[in-house]
Amino acid sequence: MLSYPNAKINLGLYITEKRSDGYHNLETVFYPVNIKDVVEITDAEFSSCKIHGIEIPGDANDNLCIKAYELIKKDFDIPAQEIHLFKNIPVGAGLGGGSADCAFLIKLLNDKFDLHLSVERMQQYARQLGADCAFFIENKPVYAFNKGDDFEHCGVDLSDYFKVLVKPPVHVSTADAYALVKPKKPLQSLKEIIHLPLTTWKNKVINDFEPSVFAKYPQIHQIKTSLYNAGASFALMSGSGSSVFAIFNNPVKLPELEKDNLVYYDI
Repeated sequence: MLSYPNAKINLGLYITEKRSDGYHNLETVFYPVNIKDVVEITDAEFSSCKIHGIEIPGDANDNLCIKAYELIKKDFDIPAQEIHLFKNIPVGAGLGGGSADCAFLIKLLNDKFDLHLSVERMQQYARQLGADCAFFIENKPVYAFNKGDDFEHCGVDLSDYFKVLVKPPVHVSTADAYALVKPKKPLQSLKEIIHLPLTTWKNKVINDFEPSVFAKYPQIHQIKTSLYNAGASFALMSGSGSSVFAIFNNPVKLPELEKDNLVYYDI
């Protein structure tokens, strides 16, 4: 059986406080986009994970997909699975590719073995694997808060716009990004700001990771500047970087940015 996990972007990202458990509370809007991996599972003598396409650092059999399988296996008598992960979503880009892969694997196992898991139950499994994993179970735009795994549907719809994503040849460590950010309460909740007209987002919808990441990787800042110069209505780094997305009113081509970066059109 096959599944096609998609990436997400963050429409704003506010790091509001450091928690006693070592995590951070945040506010963000997760929005699904059309950049996809492929996950395939087949019955096997023993469980394994084979990765194709973009290289992922570390042991393939320590991948989140294997961890997701093992979580389900604890509670259900399902056979060993050979997992093939065809990686297309850039790694270290702030796009949630690994989280999407494991969440879609949970849904794939649920469908293949008729486990009859509710959305809430699948989200409970996904939350054990990472802060944004649970988002990909329903895979709809949400306002996310606390650790980023509590959701409220927000009704944001960007389908009438042309969206572009630029991934530079830079890998940003999420741990490093969090180490440099200074948590603070926003003056206005993103939950309210996100419903303002798109034309007002430029100075209101922010990503708290940008100042420290831009200081270390000025080429990411330059990409954002170039997107605005090309006529974007809104541009922002996604997650802890390194990708930057932009929202345009009309289709565009950005050959200058294509020279040194991966550019995804109409995401």
